[in-house]
Amino acid sequence: MYPITSLLIRSSGPRRSIPKRVTLVPALVSVLLLHACSQPISGQPPTEDPAAGNAPRNVVADDPLVFDTYTPGPCSPNGQPQGNCDPGELVRVRLVPVAEGIETPRHIAFIPGANDMLITGPTRVRLVRGGELAPEPIAGWPEDALDAGMLQSVIPHPDFAANSFVYVYYVKGRDDGATTLALARARLQDMALADVEEIFVADGWVIGGPIAGRAEFGPDGMIYLTLNDHDRSFSTDDNSVRILAQNVGSDVGKVMRVRDDGGAPADNPFVGQAQAKPEVFTYGHRNVTGFAWHPETGELWATEVGPMGGDELNLLRPGSNYGWPHVSLGRIYNDSLVSENSWWRSGMEMPVMHWTPSISPSGATFYTGDRIPQWRGHLFIGALNGQMLQRVAFGQPGAQSERRESLFMPLGRRFRHVAQGPDGYLYVATVLRVVGPDAPAGPNMSGTVYRLEPAD
Repeated sequence: MYPITSLLIRSSGPRRSIPKRVTLVPALVSVLLLHACSQPISGQPPTEDPAAGNAPRNVVADDPLVFDTYTPGPCSPNGQPQGNCDPGELVRVRLVPVAEGIETPRHIAFIPGANDMLITGPTRVRLVRGGELAPEPIAGWPEDALDAGMLQSVIPHPDFAANSFVYVYYVKGRDDGATTLALARARLQDMALADVEEIFVADGWVIGGPIAGRAEFGPDGMIYLTLNDHDRSFSTDDNSVRILAQNVGSDVGKVMRVRDDGGAPADNPFVGQAQAKPEVFTYGHRNVTGFAWHPETGELWATEVGPMGGDELNLLRPGSNYGWPHVSLGRIYNDSLVSENSWWRSGMEMPVMHWTPSISPSGATFYTGDRIPQWRGHLFIGALNGQMLQRVAFGQPGAQSERRESLFMPLGRRFRHVAQGPDGYLYVATVLRVVGPDAPAGPNMSGTVYRLEPAD
């Protein structure tokens, strides 16, 4: 498909050694993406520009969930027609609603051996079985004895058919007002969780501050967990909480790796080191939001939300430091620089890709299916503030080897997660951003999970 080494833009030297195309082009592309998005084809007559390879195409009228997109051609950095270049191969896609009217879906996961889907909401787990959303949430959660709060992820065990285990990742509270994230294991029996047992509590207790995390099973059978910096002083220069991301004796600002019983694997990078947490896999993170394992190399890629700008796509190496809050291409919310030397520091990893302005990347997956073969091997990233699904193609011909296409922006939805189903389709969890004086009171029930299908 493409060599992994051709994708990396990390540097082993100071800022002056970074090529200009790395520091300038991604920022320019990010700005252009806000304007060069995929468009719904409903009610839009085709335009004819033979010089641009834009001859008339058939249009599926009056279907707002059908979109024309373009697999990038040699001269198109984002999949849209450009100059005298071929805009790329037309790929017509339909979004098919699978589950509608659900509260703010955060995470979707498929039960091994079936096409049944678990959908994580803020306080409840929903099940799609046989293509239909069950009318009631799965019973047995929340478990009051665990002091459980907001749900982050629900994931089935890879050997679910034999053990019926699912794992619930959630916010956990303490009497003094501090919160952290914790992992529980339960058995999913029909429409209820049974034998709920807390198996891991992150050492990330902080009073106040936004808290978020994600859980996924890796190909190695281990569970990968994230815990953001949950910095209560995120709009000030006070560094006292976010600096915990640099301390391997804390789980704040970390990616953690645990066994399916909650214990730390013996091959974790900090096992046996004094004053280090054995579950820590990588550190120096602000807010890791999604994992994607490369289908050929097996390497772990992760999306990460920066502050004002500086969102990242990283290649995670065991024991590595990803810089926060010493290194960031974003700014604190009071418009201050994150640090006095925010681009590069010795011993800290640089991102593979970054976004400024911020798109707030969420879940991610490499597509390996055959339903839309033109997209095989491409990386798909959900975006919250960007309100899109971004398709990234690496190793493309010509000078623009990295191509990004912003999909489905006209829907005005936050794409919170993307996953590939066992049927070879991509699925996305979305919600409308409801703000302002006209926003309805109560939970946001606009959540919809879509399946992406070819529309031809």
